[in-house]
Amino acid sequence: MAGGARDVRKAFLLTTTQNYFGLLPEPCDQPRADGCPEVNNFLDDGNQMLLRVQRSDAGVTFSNSIDFADTKDKVLVFFKLRPEVITDQNLHSNILVSSMLESPINSLYQAVRQVFAPMLLKDQEWSRDLDPKLQNLLSELEAGLGVVLRRSDTNLSKLKFKEDDTRGILTPSDEFQFWVEEAHRGSKQISRERAGYFKELFETIAREFYNLDSLSLLEVVDLVETTRDVVDDVWRQTEHDHFPESRMLHLLDVIGGSFGRFVQKKLGTLNLWEDPYYLVKDHLRAGVSICEQWVIACNHLTGQVWQRYVPHPWKSEKYFPETLDRLGKRLEEVLAVRTIHEKLLYFLPASEEKMICLTRVFEPFTGLNPVHYNPYTEPLWKAAVSQYEKIIAPAEQKIAGKLKIYISEIQDSPQQLLQAFLKYKELVKRPTISKELMLERETLLARLVDSIKDFRLDFENRCRGVPGEASGPLAGKNLSEVVNNIVWVRQLELKVDDTLKIAEALLSDLSGFRSFRRAAEDLLDQFKLYEQEQFDDWSRDIQSGLSDSRSGLCIEANSRIMELDPSDGSLKVHYSDRLVILLREVRQLSALGFVIPAKIQQVANIAQKFCKQAIILKQVAHFYNSIDQQMIQSQRPMMLQSALAFEQIIKNSKAGSGGKSQITWDNPKELEAYIQKLQNAAQRLATENRKLRKWHTTFCEKVVFLMNIDLLRQQQRWKDGLQELRTGLASVEAQCPVAWQSRWEGPEDPLQYLRGLVARALAIQSWVERAEKQALLSDTLDLSELFHPDTFLNALRQETARATGCSVDSLKFVASWKGRLQEAKLQIKMGGLLLEGCSFDGSRLAENQHDSPSVSPVLPCCVGWIPQGAYGPYSPDECISLPVYTSAERDRVVTNIDVPCGGSPDRWIQCGAALFLKNQ
Repeated sequence: MAGGARDVRKAFLLTTTQNYFGLLPEPCDQPRADGCPEVNNFLDDGNQMLLRVQRSDAGVTFSNSIDFADTKDKVLVFFKLRPEVITDQNLHSNILVSSMLESPINSLYQAVRQVFAPMLLKDQEWSRDLDPKLQNLLSELEAGLGVVLRRSDTNLSKLKFKEDDTRGILTPSDEFQFWVEEAHRGSKQISRERAGYFKELFETIAREFYNLDSLSLLEVVDLVETTRDVVDDVWRQTEHDHFPESRMLHLLDVIGGSFGRFVQKKLGTLNLWEDPYYLVKDHLRAGVSICEQWVIACNHLTGQVWQRYVPHPWKSEKYFPETLDRLGKRLEEVLAVRTIHEKLLYFLPASEEKMICLTRVFEPFTGLNPVHYNPYTEPLWKAAVSQYEKIIAPAEQKIAGKLKIYISEIQDSPQQLLQAFLKYKELVKRPTISKELMLERETLLARLVDSIKDFRLDFENRCRGVPGEASGPLAGKNLSEVVNNIVWVRQLELKVDDTLKIAEALLSDLSGFRSFRRAAEDLLDQFKLYEQEQFDDWSRDIQSGLSDSRSGLCIEANSRIMELDPSDGSLKVHYSDRLVILLREVRQLSALGFVIPAKIQQVANIAQKFCKQAIILKQVAHFYNSIDQQMIQSQRPMMLQSALAFEQIIKNSKAGSGGKSQITWDNPKELEAYIQKLQNAAQRLATENRKLRKWHTTFCEKVVFLMNIDLLRQQQRWKDGLQELRTGLASVEAQCPVAWQSRWEGPEDPLQYLRGLVARALAIQSWVERAEKQALLSDTLDLSELFHPDTFLNALRQETARATGCSVDSLKFVASWKGRLQEAKLQIKMGGLLLEGCSFDGSRLAENQHDSPSVSPVLPCCVGWIPQGAYGPYSPDECISLPVYTSAERDRVVTNIDVPCGGSPDRWIQCGAALFLKNQ
């Protein structure tokens, strides 16, 4: 290079340095670089690979090495690609330029994350040539640097944890990952538990934020609400040390940034000026909703809810995500532009549409992406909007007249008038149209004034009434009176506020607007006063109840948890329903923005501490108090042992191994163990009851099923059903008490009963066949073949009464072993009788001998019904009336028969003489 000529190499280094550090070029810079040995070494020595530039108080300094100890200032680094002397020819092909901010770890992490990892891992050309092992190493390097960065201290020798340092938290996912890592690597157990608690809270939204780009706009609208609840839970938790305020402020900011970038990316895929209006409108509204909801959430949480939360108050100014708010307003402006254009097209005839053709109207926005909001694009946007308004001005003149005619036709209907203004509010806001619709807007203002009066009148008529009644506030579900009244008046506030917003948007230039606004604001002040009065009255009532032990609001940590009421034996938990209501009221009133008095909050905190256990105990108590109603009466003896065991646990609610002291609320471990014992006992009893009830229902269904089977045609079906019933009976036979088995009509053994059932069913078939042949009454009948022999005898009595023309009460039942009954119109020959306690030869009773059987058969006899005054076959003096039982158990009497005994009836009574039907 000729002497005195400018060194292009040094000019490149100096110009790059000045641009990076924002320095003004100075004439002395060139000589300073010429005389700098570090610059000369880097340019002229092929072995010198690096030149570091750093700004200090003394100016710009150069060095051929990097000082790792000082990372606070910005650093610019030039380094060579190949060990060569720098010349004019290789200046731009051999020098690489890099900068370093905050720390070398952060700079390396961001370079890998933003530049090299996407290029080498996602680009098909580069990833194809890169060994998979190297790809894994690159991914591990990125992840490892992220871990170090999130743990705040960039000194690799000390991975020190600093919660207030959020330099490594650039996205919500970084924050969530931070707590995952701390939960596994925390230095102390309590720190790991706290981090694990936050990790679990954040897991609700972590997956959605990790896959944010794959979600739709409407899904993210829902995510905003979920995220608001999660950060509120994180801030208000009291299980561990509080979440740091500075960290929460940063988290709110990065969440807002993520939402903003997501909206910009999604809307960037649309052509906002040419795509169909309905599509653009839906997307823009969703984008505006995302921005607005998060701005409102941050404002509400940090400006009201958290500032009033006594356990962990927000001490800084309320956080307002200004960038996200302005992005939302920009989207509203874009939507207004498209909406105005759409309304103009609607009102203009087809022939006039040419004057506002799509290409010309949106021409000012060419080359301008409206979703890219920042201070540099704002002037360009405003200029484009101004030019757009000039283009549509002629069309507005024509639209104004048509809109005036349309509104004049409906102005007599207040509701339609309001809807019309809301529908075309974007047009009404235009100065030209607004001026043309002066009278119509005056009419709308008058209607809004009337609506404010109606709101005031409705409020004054209802505010002192009982919720739900005609003269009281409207009632909601699951709300106490104080909360219901406040929610009701809040709804009125919203209506008045919406009315005021409509007026401010469309009517603010009218002469009557100021008086309208004063009336609306006065009413809103009245609503606020009513809210505060309701809250103050509630606070006084609760605080007075705290000093009254009978109010149900007092709970002592060392008091007994539950006991049996000696008056009615019911189980009562010492945690009143009023406390449950108080917890709900405190939670709801806090959410509504009220500051709960410390004394009430303290009681609520204590009640909340035991609420989970109390709810479980109340469930157990309800089960204990109502289990008798859930049992089938005949099954109660079967569950006696389980019920007694359950009751014993309740009565012996003692703490400690010796069981000397009562279990109280302030013994969490013993309380949990006791609740577990109660739940297990209740579960066993409930399971046993369900099982027995199920078997009861199953047995009933199977018996009914068997009763409906035709034994002659479906014998196999009968056998299969009977086998199922036998199997079921065998499974509960050990539990089945005698009292339950005795419910069967017949022997206690169900199988014996079923055998009798089969025999009777077959016999009935035979009876039916003989009856069809008119031969039933001429044969000897065995009444044991019937299910209800007494019913058969009563039917014979009724038929006899019809045949003789007398009443059934005037007939008596007689039997004869001498032959047929002369006085009986209808009679049967009855066989199958057995006699116990003596013997009978057909003429008279006789005592049993020592070798006589205990039960002997009786000869068939003729039986029938005859008039009360008629003479029977035997003299009453020589007979004894013996009962006829269905079985030898003598549990059911069929009828009584006069049997000749030769006198001395007491003798036969003493020997226990009785008749019964033979067993089937």
